[in-house]
Amino acid sequence: MCVRSNLILLPASLLLALCCVFAQGCATTQPFRWVDELEAEPERSADYRIAPRDVISVRVWNQEAMSLERARVREDGRISLPFLKDVSVAELTPNELSERLQRELISLIVDPVVTVTLEEPAQMNISVIGEVTTAGVFTMSRPAGVLHAIAAAGGLNRYANPEGIYVLRRLEPWSPAPTRIRFRMRDLTGGATRAAGFFLQSGDIVVVE
Repeated sequence: MCVRSNLILLPASLLLALCCVFAQGCATTQPFRWVDELEAEPERSADYRIAPRDVISVRVWNQEAMSLERARVREDGRISLPFLKDVSVAELTPNELSERLQRELISLIVDPVVTVTLEEPAQMNISVIGEVTTAGVFTMSRPAGVLHAIAAAGGLNRYANPEGIYVLRRLEPWSPAPTRIRFRMRDLTGGATRAAGFFLQSGDIVVVE
C-alpha cells in the first residue's frame, strides 16, 4: 500500500521533453509486453519484503547488546548486527528474518526470541506522464502499484486510453532500452490479477496514452 505520495515539480521544459520522448516510444504500434507475460512477482500484499534503504528494528528479548533500534538496509541488502556482523535481509519478510536470526543466535544464547519490525519503508521516485491530471515525479512508499501512481497524478484525464497504460522498466541491466509493460485499467482494478499485483520500483515511468 502506498503510504504517501508527494509531487516533485519539474521545470516545464524538462517535463515537456520527457513527455515527448516517452510518448513517441509508447505508442501501441511499438513493441511491448503484457504484464501477464512477465514472471510472477512474490506475494507482498500481506507479507512485506524488506528492501534496500528500508529502516528496520531488531530486538532480541532480554539482550539489549544484541538489539538495534534502527538499522537502514544497505544497497547490498545487508545490515550489520552485533555478534553476527553482516546479515542478508533483503527479500525476507520481517517474520522470516526473525526466524532466521533466532536460528543463528542459538549458538550464542539460550532460546533467543527475536522481533523484527519495519520502521520506515524505502521511498521511491515514480514518474507519471501522458494523459493524467498532473504529470510529474512522485515520491512514494513501498509497496505501490500502478493504480497508486495514477492516483498520485490525479487520475486519468478525459483523453486517456484505458487500454493503453504502460510501465517503462529496464528488466535487464544490460538492456539498451527499457521494456514497455502494458496494462489495461480494467485489469488494474480487477482485484486478483497479475496487473493488480504488479509492484513499482524506483525509477519506473508510468505512461498513459
